[in-house]
Amino acid sequence: MCKLRVARPTRSLATVVRFYREGLGFELVGGFEDHAGFDGVMLGQVGTPYHLEFTVERGHEAPRAPSPEHLLVFYVPRRAEWESRVKRMVQAGFQPVRSHNPYWDVHGKTFEDPDGYRVVLYQGEWTR
Repeated sequence: MCKLRVARPTRSLATVVRFYREGLGFELVGGFEDHAGFDGVMLGQVGTPYHLEFTVERGHEAPRAPSPEHLLVFYVPRRAEWESRVKRMVQAGFQPVRSHNPYWDVHGKTFEDPDGYRVVLYQGEWTR
């Protein structure tokens, strides 16, 4: 089985970690300091074959998301679990935003992280 790491820079490690830990419930799975001028953390969820890596390059400011269509989409099949995840985001201080693509607003909620990248919590199954 392959595992996936989605890696990207951030403008503020602390604020983006708060979004994904407190809002989405991710756990710290690793991190590093001054690795060739980069600091970073890896966040994941138990039992999933993926995790997210966020880095800060010392002396450089990362750009904001290039567009509102840069998304991570999480399909949550059970309605009660989806409602719980949306509630957790709101309780952590993150309000839903209108999705650029209205498709995601039909059965989902979109949240924007501190760098302008968006996360969709979609209530439904992912089917191929």
